[in-house]
Amino acid sequence: MTIEQTIKFETQDQGEETARADLYGLLASLFYASPSTELLATLSSAKVDANGDGVLAHAWAALVQAAQATNAEALREEYEQLFIGVGKPEVMLYGSYYLSGFLMEKPLAALRTDLVLMGLQRADAVTESEDHIAALCEVMRYLIASDDILQANVATQKKFFATHMQAWVLAMCDAINAHPAARFYASVAALSRVFFEVEMQAFDME
Repeated sequence: MTIEQTIKFETQDQGEETARADLYGLLASLFYASPSTELLATLSSAKVDANGDGVLAHAWAALVQAAQATNAEALREEYEQLFIGVGKPEVMLYGSYYLSGFLMEKPLAALRTDLVLMGLQRADAVTESEDHIAALCEVMRYLIASDDILQANVATQKKFFATHMQAWVLAMCDAINAHPAARFYASVAALSRVFFEVEMQAFDME
């Protein structure tokens, strides 16, 4: 399997694990690139639980509302300003940066070693390094959704998340939220933060 971006959406008859995988897939898509017109339209028309009172339901509703209030061109400009920039991105999406202060450092080497052990590799068409948040979300989606029972189990998910994501993903979400240019992506970061916190709590209970 190669690390690439996949997007699916939850329906009423899907279980919790499928919903988790789908949300990881959505976050992978949104962090890898600005949403296409088609993805934005899908988000804008996504179902919102009007009676939902949980933090995840509220964050999801806010993301849907943010999608309804923008357009693909505006999101392209926002994404480029936040995550591409001129010379250096204003907000980093790479684990090595948050863990070591630099890109392409030891955390990335350790991640690559673990991916090899799991039989995963970066797709040739993907230019971002494996510690990009989009790639890591896609690995988590795979570990949840794969039919490979040796890989798709809670113990493997917990170990991967704890080793390569838990120490820095909330700081990344906070950095996005703190940036004055973040509008739609502030909603993405808010949803991500809530979801990652739920994941941490669930793994702690295992």
